[in-house]
Amino acid sequence: MSHKTLLRTGPLTQGGTSPYGPLGLPDAEGLALPSGFTGRVVARSGHKVAGLTWHAAPDGGACFPDGDGWIYVSNSELPLLGGASALRFRADGTVGDAYRILSGTDLNCAGGATPWHTWLSCELGHRGRVFECDPYGARAARPRLAMGRFRHEAAACDPERRVVYMTEDEPDGCFYRFSPSDWGDLTEGTLEVLCGSGHWRVVPSPAGLLQETRHQVADARRFDGGDACHYAGGVCYFTTKGDTGLWAYDGQSGTLDRLCEGVRAITAAPSGDLYAARRSTQIDVIAPDREVTPFLRLEGQAGAELTGLAFSPRGDRLYLSARRGRAEGRTFEIAGPFRGCGQS
Repeated sequence: MSHKTLLRTGPLTQGGTSPYGPLGLPDAEGLALPSGFTGRVVARSGHKVAGLTWHAAPDGGACFPDGDGWIYVSNSELPLLGGASALRFRADGTVGDAYRILSGTDLNCAGGATPWHTWLSCELGHRGRVFECDPYGARAARPRLAMGRFRHEAAACDPERRVVYMTEDEPDGCFYRFSPSDWGDLTEGTLEVLCGSGHWRVVPSPAGLLQETRHQVADARRFDGGDACHYAGGVCYFTTKGDTGLWAYDGQSGTLDRLCEGVRAITAAPSGDLYAARRSTQIDVIAPDREVTPFLRLEGQAGAELTGLAFSPRGDRLYLSARRGRAEGRTFEIAGPFRGCGQS
């Protein structure tokens, strides 16, 4: 079933029976999972992993194919020292390497993967930038200034319309799209903002030198703290911090719907299921029939945020981080019989 089923068939339904059954007792790390699923910590902030000291404040993340293995990248939401790091997994799931792919940037919160296998790391600071990073560690990261200078939170690529959607973490933030002059090259292009009429209008000065980008178009639609962003099946899903909303923008029809409240981060599985990290330390699965049921709970971690949700290329492992404040952070891998496992 298409992800668009979520958008078009009525309100979400809370409760019911999870496709994976009830949650079991928490393990030593506090993870409560359905039967058949296991969790492990693959990296801890301040501790070595494959020779690299894993960063503090882990946030947005994504997975990339790497031969028989795969790579998980993770941002660091630290001021001035933020950047991003990568874990390279072998085919058997062991960590073979860990390395930095971006350093010396400011408050790298979320971001997004591109269809050409690069990572867009977004700076949350004033006049923040988008950096395009090489998850394989072969090329230096580059700022993509045409994508605007504002409090960037997350980015999601829409290959059908050849645009990149972006969220802005301001109380009166906007929802943007960037149309590159050449798809696959983000050096130049046009930045637009979604307006109250449902139309997109060009932002006159993406650099925002004299006037901030969100104030340049009079009828720009406002969102209370744009947060996570993910594109799947024709729909761009994004969340808002201030009112804890989960939104769905249909790129083909140009319609925008609010699906539910209480969501922090979002990703999609090959099955068509969405996985939503709640403001509490819980992850729910939202099935294509719009039923919402618990999938994971992290117990004994009051006040922690679950971030960086991403599936491995085969869809058999889910990665996420749990962070509390600037210092404490753990990056988890959840393995098990996910629906759609092995699809690409």
